Amino acid sequence: MLLNEENIKTGRNIKQKRISAENKFLSLCYCGKDEWLFVGVYESIGVKEHPTKKGFLYDTSLTEIGKEYIGKAVILFKKNFRQSYLCLEKHIDDFELLELKKEVWKSPFPGYDNVDVSWKNLSEWIKTDSWKTALQNQKGVYLITDTHTGKRYVGSAYGNDMLLGRWESYIKTGHGGNVELKGLSFDYIKENFRYTILEIFKATTDDQAILNREKHWKDVLMTRNRRFGYNDN
Repeated sequence: MLLNEENIKTGRNIKQKRISAENKFLSLCYCGKDEWLFVGVYESIGVKEHPTKKGFLYDTSLTEIGKEYIGKAVILFKKNFRQSYLCLEKHIDDFELLELKKEVWKSPFPGYDNVDVSWKNLSEWIKTDSWKTALQNQKGVYLITDTHTGKRYVGSAYGNDMLLGRWESYIKTGHGGNVELKGLSFDYIKENFRYTILEIFKATTDDQAILNREKHWKDVLMTRNRRFGYNDN
């Protein structure tokens, strides 16, 4: 299923041509109620069984198909069910081109109290100016949630790292150096982890105060208990 340039330009429903569709994936990113951002057509280059649940993990590569519309084409799709991975053949007639932006869309920072972001989205948004500005001068206590198991990890950002540096390490390695998280595959983390902020502090806040608050949240959320969390201390 490929983006049709004629339909992009005219704003008609996206009736994509059925050419070279085998092993291809259309990727969309949620960006508001019933609105989805086109983020590329990917090709499957490998597959393996999921290590913890039924299903498979795919190694993918971005194709050139529709590449000029990545981050620009906003699609209207009223998704009223929980399923994440859809058969495009069944839903393509429900897609409508809502907007074609001149510039690549960048998610604005939603405010410290409203951060709730997947690994995939964080890996892109943390590169934008609004997210960098918000995170680079703030220390804090944050929460990572494994959406598959429900387990949580409480961490803190202090010293010179700030929240930006700490979260960039999770984007780079998945585990950020944390012992319990090292036992999980990077693919699993990319698929299942979400990140939020519990508390923020000024850059001048004493590091010990932040460590005390980190301990508090570990106690409250019981993340040292292996049934509930990934913290090992």
